[in-house]
Amino acid sequence: MGLYGLISFITNQRIKEIGIRKIMGASTSSIIYIISKDLSLMLLIANIIAWPVAYFQILIWLQNFEYHISIGLETFAFATLISFILAIMTVGMKIMKASTKNPVESLRYE
Repeated sequence: MGLYGLISFITNQRIKEIGIRKIMGASTSSIIYIISKDLSLMLLIANIIAWPVAYFQILIWLQNFEYHISIGLETFAFATLISFILAIMTVGMKIMKASTKNPVESLRYE
């Protein structure tokens, strides 16, 4: 929900930019790349911050159990991959929705 809200907020802020880019001939994939580049940087920073916090919290939580498992790097890498895939799919969906609208409507009051 937070990711969807953030992407909705970003696309609503940049709706005029999307309209101008569409008028100038930009493809939808190039617009998706531009917006997802900023979002990818934010996701990368969030994952770098979250990995150590989650690792130590999981270690503390697992100490309460009799049988222990080891948490490896692949678990966190898989979670990061899933978050990036969801982010790109969500960005793509919102940008497709914004780019199929008539650009004149977004630029009418400018």
